Amino acid sequence: MVGRRFKPGKADRLLDPKRREIISPEQVMSLLDLQATDHVADLGAGNGYLTLPFAGAVEKVYAVDIEKQMLDLLRKRALEQSGNNIDYVVSDLESINLPDQVADKAIAAFVLHEVPDLTKAFKEFKRILKPGQMFLSLEWEAIEMDMGPPLHERISSEEMMRIFEENGLKPEVHHFHEAVYGVLAKV
Repeated sequence: MVGRRFKPGKADRLLDPKRREIISPEQVMSLLDLQATDHVADLGAGNGYLTLPFAGAVEKVYAVDIEKQMLDLLRKRALEQSGNNIDYVVSDLESINLPDQVADKAIAAFVLHEVPDLTKAFKEFKRILKPGQMFLSLEWEAIEMDMGPPLHERISSEEMMRIFEENGLKPEVHHFHEAVYGVLAKV
């Protein structure tokens, strides 16, 4: 089920205006109930589709990505938009280079289908989040469409709910679009 890693050379696709029709940063911020004092971990931040809007709304954003090139693109965009409250962290999600209980909220957007060991990743999500705080996973529903990964790499919302439960979380699913869902849980 592990999908191929997204190639930084295709980073412009992540900023395609069509994505806003499917899921907007504002919808995500509302679901996470972001507060001005929050510290948010954007896990798989890429070139900042969510990171930059978060940075405009919260005290601190930890932009975590396995690809340094993606974080370099994000840093360039942040400088153009005066985003100076972002920490850039090169890391995989199975051993996140952040301290314990550093974040009030965490999100992994369109990246969990690329993670080889989700059990390790979920332990890390719990470790970096403060107790009782929220973790949100956004993924592509397991249906055919032009955007997103191939169908065989997608994780259905039902399967993601099961993964959350297997990792000790009580999830709730939110459908933003027929092709995109979010699974949210307190840790």
